[in-house]
Amino acid sequence: MSFFVVLWNLFSGFLIPRPQIPIWWRWYYWATPVAWTLYGIITSQVGDKDSIVQITGVGDMSLKTLLKNGFGFEHDFLPVVAAVHIAWILLFAFVFAYGIKFLNFQRR
Repeated sequence: MSFFVVLWNLFSGFLIPRPQIPIWWRWYYWATPVAWTLYGIITSQVGDKDSIVQITGVGDMSLKTLLKNGFGFEHDFLPVVAAVHIAWILLFAFVFAYGIKFLNFQRR
């Protein structure tokens, strides 16, 4: 279990933003629940802001442009993120129910 948690944290966008992840590992970014949560939180809170931010070595750009170019986050993708969160909840609930029903290791 801890192996998956380490991989989820590595590919969630905390350490390596999605545009910088090698192309052959990007599928794992989309298969990580933590990445969807991070995507949803950032885009829902600051994804529609047009504030100007100053980036060292790049210059001034809007926050929306920074999120799109630097991290690959788009505010228009937010409904898909919400649907995927619901799908993850249903998947984990199904796996839990299946495990409780059929994986009983008690011996009498």
